[in-house]
Amino acid sequence: MTKAKSSILIIYTGGTIGMIKDFETGALKAFNFDEISNNIPELTHLDCNLKTISFQDPIDSSNMDTEDWVKIVEIIEAEYENFDGFVVLHGSDTMSYTASAISFMLENLCKPVIFTGSQLPIGDLRTDAKENLITSIQLASLKEKGISVINEVCLYFEYKLYRGNRTTKLNAEQFEAFSSPNYPPIAESGVHLKINKDYLLKPDRKKKLVVHKQLENNIALVKLFPGINESFLTSVFTNEKIKAIVLETYGVGNAPTSEWFINMVKNSIKAGKIVVNITQCPKGSVMMGKYETSTCLKKAGVISGNDITTEAAIAKLMYMLGAQIEIKVFKTIFETSLRGEMN
Repeated sequence: MTKAKSSILIIYTGGTIGMIKDFETGALKAFNFDEISNNIPELTHLDCNLKTISFQDPIDSSNMDTEDWVKIVEIIEAEYENFDGFVVLHGSDTMSYTASAISFMLENLCKPVIFTGSQLPIGDLRTDAKENLITSIQLASLKEKGISVINEVCLYFEYKLYRGNRTTKLNAEQFEAFSSPNYPPIAESGVHLKINKDYLLKPDRKKKLVVHKQLENNIALVKLFPGINESFLTSVFTNEKIKAIVLETYGVGNAPTSEWFINMVKNSIKAGKIVVNITQCPKGSVMMGKYETSTCLKKAGVISGNDITTEAAIAKLMYMLGAQIEIKVFKTIFETSLRGEMN
């Protein structure tokens, strides 16, 4: 009996990976993804069926917005029953934000959604685009006993597959652009594809996919630094439109103990704002109460972001606020891992 081939949908949103050089002008331009095999003939050798779909107007990832995230999940929602997996081509600059957001927007996901891109255009002789795309497709098509091996939102770049909401872009110059500081790679590509099965999410296949499209983007991100200005923070914490504030604090969640600062945080929480504490350190976790400089934040009702990335913290807040989670349970739910985004 012949094994059925996996069907993979490639979604092109924009970004360097979809560019080729116009040899007359030297300018980069997007190529027609319906003719993708002309640019990457190796795709014809993959043991899966491929279909492509592109944003009508591909965008630079710097222009990626919440409305574009909704477009991505609507494509996946519409094609969910028709494909075994999805590969999303995306610019690298905001890929971690998008991968994080999509992970929260797709509840009970039981298929792979793999984000990838490249540092050099697909038409460049030294491009990393071909390997990233080909391996992403192979990973998305992996099955055991007819069931997808990977069942979550991931990000593949330079021989490593990461959980999407655990990633951050750390390098604009090297092919190894992304890192997952607090969670090991899900898979590694070498001579063989090595899947670290213990690190995979294991979904409940009895539950149906639920797609969340309501996102709240009235969120502020504040990175603390020595000498931070009181008037600046006041303009953020007292802004009536701001519903949540992500505080990037020092070390394991430490912050100034100045009376004006602590009172500002307390008053904003009393006024109904959500305040989340995450660490500025690329690796490590918030541990409020370990030092005196974080005890006041804990007493004030600040939420611990644990070891969540900045990208995932913002995406999770957008999702939870959009879902209108009640204030009385907001802290408990945020501090709980929903999609494997924190330990």
